[in-house]
Amino acid sequence: MSDAEYVLGTDAVEVDRLGLQHRVWRPFVVEAWRRAGIGPGRTVLDLGCGPGHASLDLSMEVGPRGHVIALDQSRRFLDHLEHRAREAGLTNIQTVECDLNAATVPFRREPGWPSPFSVWGRWVLAFVREPRRVLAQIADALAPGDTVVLHEYYDYAAWQLLPRSPELDEFVAAVMASWRATGGEPDIGLQLPGWLTELGFDIVSTRSLVHVIPPADPIWDWPAAFVHAGTHRLAALGQMTADRGEEIRGAVDAAARQPGVRLITPAVLEVIARKTSPDRRRTSA
Repeated sequence: MSDAEYVLGTDAVEVDRLGLQHRVWRPFVVEAWRRAGIGPGRTVLDLGCGPGHASLDLSMEVGPRGHVIALDQSRRFLDHLEHRAREAGLTNIQTVECDLNAATVPFRREPGWPSPFSVWGRWVLAFVREPRRVLAQIADALAPGDTVVLHEYYDYAAWQLLPRSPELDEFVAAVMASWRATGGEPDIGLQLPGWLTELGFDIVSTRSLVHVIPPADPIWDWPAAFVHAGTHRLAALGQMTADRGEEIRGAVDAAARQPGVRLITPAVLEVIARKTSPDRRRTSA
């Protein structure tokens, strides 16, 4: 895959949108990291790190004795992260360019890295053509006691306006179809607990993250920004007309001005799992 094949591209506008997204989700993310034991001295793989908003936070969480391995297929995103890390004087972030759709994930424990080890991923496996294979390769590289922390959608179509908006419903359906057309699966979270159990993990905790919010809630800005960027992207890909994209953006913007309106966010599953067995049960994907 090239940078152009990212759902919303990798340009500066998308870097900013992802920054907004990370700020909205940061409290829930940091809470999950800490419940999973990610703290000073830990080594963490940031799986599909994008422009590195979470990687920079992880760098602070693990401190100078810890390590962050930021893995992504976009050289542009990794260059952005490296620039920001240099500006902040952070020396504990290592970037790795890797396409998770490749045959092998270049992931191994380096000499001197302390145990336990953690893997963090958010909205990554939903875009991978063989997500179970990626999890299996990670499982093979981890040792008992190492942890995986994942945030993935399990009901993307939960995203809707109250009262219902046909325009937003159409957009959500178009986004899901676009992901599936390239081999992804928006509701991949439904598979994760079963796969992780098969691969030798104990499920430490699961949690549903979904919000019902008014326009004044800061969380509203996250899906609203995705509608604006996503309609433009779908039009550029020929999967929606520019005029229809403008109508959808107008309908969502108008809804935000209506009294009593609420928005339900796409449903995210949080999974924290701990590796317990060096051997995993071999099952077909």
